[in-house]
Amino acid sequence: MKKLSLMLGAVILCVAMATGAMAEETIKIGYLAALTGDWAAYGQTEKNTAMLAVDEINAQGGINGSKVELVVYDFRGRQEDAVNAVRRLLEEDKVSAIVGANASGINIATAALVNRAKVPQIGTVSTNPMVTVDRKGDVRPYSFRVCFTDPYQGKLIAWFAAKELELTKAAILYDIASDYAQGLREFFIKSFKDYGGETVADEAFKGGQDVDFRAQLTKIRNSGANVLVLPNMGKEMALIMKQARELGMDDIVFVGGDGYAEFMWEIAGPAMENSYWINHVSPSDPNMAKFFEDYKAKYNDECKEFVNGILGYDAMYWLFDAIERAGSSDPVKIAEALSATKDLQLHHAILTVDEFNNPKDKDGIVLIAKDGKGQFFKKIKPE
Repeated sequence: MKKLSLMLGAVILCVAMATGAMAEETIKIGYLAALTGDWAAYGQTEKNTAMLAVDEINAQGGINGSKVELVVYDFRGRQEDAVNAVRRLLEEDKVSAIVGANASGINIATAALVNRAKVPQIGTVSTNPMVTVDRKGDVRPYSFRVCFTDPYQGKLIAWFAAKELELTKAAILYDIASDYAQGLREFFIKSFKDYGGETVADEAFKGGQDVDFRAQLTKIRNSGANVLVLPNMGKEMALIMKQARELGMDDIVFVGGDGYAEFMWEIAGPAMENSYWINHVSPSDPNMAKFFEDYKAKYNDECKEFVNGILGYDAMYWLFDAIERAGSSDPVKIAEALSATKDLQLHHAILTVDEFNNPKDKDGIVLIAKDGKGQFFKKIKPE
């Protein structure tokens, strides 16, 4: 591989390696994060929480007596950079496992590499089904995720809109260039119909290019929709909500998924108020209090993108547990331990892994955007 391509966006962080320790006395874990680009707020938070987890485990003596070394690469939100980074983690850094990324398209792009190399990879907020299964529906034995999947998330959004909010005329505005957005849209539409709802408008845009959504929003306004479903990632959703309110769409309710981010308030401002977001975790969960305290103590800042932070943090602890149970840093044995996980108490949830390497039957958390931040609204589990 050319040296230039290896250097693109790369950041290596070697954490807490004992002085003079031999390589075999450490366990190398790779981390794939978007440290720059549009997803930098997510990636910086995940890097921070992964380092926090590594510091904590090393302070306790490591895993089975071995210290953990963290190797982090920036994929800048781009599939080609992610593929280059994973190739380097596998071929040069010789990691035992990889955590990240926080996007379905990235994990799908790197799946062939990690499965060919037989090194496990855990997606953090990667919800598309094809992260852990191939196009034939066969499980990818070295691909895992700590979050729930898009079919379940789409069902959660549909259930909440139709049954909890009693809104039965939906519009969708989605990123046609995103595997995540396309999958979530598809599963929402199917489930919404099952719950008696009707999709009256289905509009698309191209993420990373489009910033003016007024044409699509005008069609949605004229459709009679009473709920606008946003199955996208941060920035575009904030712009959409701001422009919708500017067009006088004051009564339509915004409902989205786990692409919610606190930085969206900086773009959307008051347009964010009273929108709803289906998510994996709640910032007010008492089990997470110590995590937030420790994060603030280490970084002198709040963990703003708490979804990514918590899932990145717990993905690391899931991996630590699997390495301990495997009794080895061998990637194949670690993957076997990951797939055998049952009733593992993480910080945000109890984790049992199903036959497709996904968490089984996790509760959905509804956040309401209120007073400048995402706040716990309720837990849901659709019938």
